[in-house]
Amino acid sequence: MRTWTKRGLLALAALTGVTAGLLPVVGHAEAPDPGGSGGTGGTVVRTESGAVRGTENAGTRSFQGIPYAAPPVGDMRWQDPRPAARWEGERDASKPGTPCAQAPGEVAEGSLSEDCLYLNVTSPSGTKKGPKPVIVWVHGGGYFMGTGSNYGPQRLAEQGDAVVVTINYRLGVFGYFGHSGLKGSGTYGLADQQAAFAWVRRNAAAFGGDPGNVTVAGQSAGAISNCAHLTSPSATGLFDKAITQSGACDLDWLANLEFRGDQEAAIFEPLSTVEARGRETATGAGCPEGDDAETIECLRGLPVEELLKSQGKFIRPAYGTRVLPTHPADAVRRGWFHRVPVLSGQTHDESTASTAVYDQGPGENQRQPMTEQTFDEVMTETFGKDEAKVRAEYPREAYDSAALAWSAIATDRKWTCNQLTTSRNLSRHVPVFHYEYADPQAPPLSPAPPQMPMGAQHASDLWSLFDLFGFPAPLDPAQQQLSERMIGYWSEFAATGRPGADWPEFERKDKPPYVQSLAPGEGGVGPVDLAAEHHCGFWSKFDR
Repeated sequence: MRTWTKRGLLALAALTGVTAGLLPVVGHAEAPDPGGSGGTGGTVVRTESGAVRGTENAGTRSFQGIPYAAPPVGDMRWQDPRPAARWEGERDASKPGTPCAQAPGEVAEGSLSEDCLYLNVTSPSGTKKGPKPVIVWVHGGGYFMGTGSNYGPQRLAEQGDAVVVTINYRLGVFGYFGHSGLKGSGTYGLADQQAAFAWVRRNAAAFGGDPGNVTVAGQSAGAISNCAHLTSPSATGLFDKAITQSGACDLDWLANLEFRGDQEAAIFEPLSTVEARGRETATGAGCPEGDDAETIECLRGLPVEELLKSQGKFIRPAYGTRVLPTHPADAVRRGWFHRVPVLSGQTHDESTASTAVYDQGPGENQRQPMTEQTFDEVMTETFGKDEAKVRAEYPREAYDSAALAWSAIATDRKWTCNQLTTSRNLSRHVPVFHYEYADPQAPPLSPAPPQMPMGAQHASDLWSLFDLFGFPAPLDPAQQQLSERMIGYWSEFAATGRPGADWPEFERKDKPPYVQSLAPGEGGVGPVDLAAEHHCGFWSKFDR
């Protein structure tokens, strides 16, 4: 069985664009009564479905593997989430629930389980009184891999004095499959996330959280999901603020940017496209054509292993659906989104994660950074008659390698400038705070030594907020100080809607947009001209 390094996994996620029926929303005052065992202390908490017994660590309490919806198995495969069943007695909440079905990757052995709609709650166990702001974390992983329990939020909960909830949601073919015979087609994973948000509204008080002060946060596919929720009518009233890390409503890309042969595309697809792919998948699986009911019955009878063969075909949420009526980028441009403050940003070197494994290496399954020959070939393939313009804007001699030159192009065109466009459009209506994580020696995402300088690669900002995959954050003293500062910014934003007095809003009267650079060391935190640094003026004209 193939084993991936963490860096390889996150690079793979980046390659993919790394991308009614809901549980009812109960008013904030309707949260379950802690019964004297929840609130700010104790390891037994009473939720709406029953009591859970968690664990207490130094500074935090942890409650894992809590079902927020019924298992989407059998006839509930490809249906919107339904309420979880109640239980008697105390449910063991010392271990996370099963990850959603996926191939080996961020979940080392993979998962064949569809019974996966669980969440984990971490709350501070200190003596500070009053309800805590709640942060709901939507994990990344390109919509085909990952699980909420990979993110250890103890530092964020304790230092930030916040209740942190990490969630699972259906992935790939189970979360974003489309077919004309299915209600809710193309957005089941987004519907899962909204069901989790609704659960948090109803149950946060039992864990010491403020159900009227909920922030949804996420990175990569999690950030893109939160862009969708900002524009989703069915997300109305489910959250009060949003954090989007390395994932824009406007995310799209040119051919070859993240891997050779990738096609020009956008992260959100029309429902008709997703459903057409679903019909092709059904036919390929040997299911009957012509009768939708028979086709769906056949598909629901297929084993998980068979469906996982199509996991990579369904990693872009559909729009034109009940959950997502309009492409989020279009909705944001038109002002059709929930009026909540937004904290948004990206890393300085997003695409080193993919460019470092762009070419085939000398050994089987071995990858290496983009070579000079490949650079010249993909420049011509991707830009054609405009190649000279791109080479003039990004002179090859300005970069230490072809891989770093291509990484700069891909970072700017796919990630940074799209994120900036989303912030600009949002800021016309709501407070927006934009950042760039710019640690040139960011903590590695793999124990394997990199074959090229990675800089602040995709997902490297996560170490400042979480422990990952069960490993403590490998931070030096300066990075530890930056981490504490970032946790302060994130938790202050969750509490008040503003990250701090030293971080102005993106949109300022009679001044250029403000972006906060986040890097360790003296002078590492301060303003940066993001548009100039990443050639966004060039790309705005190039793409017209």
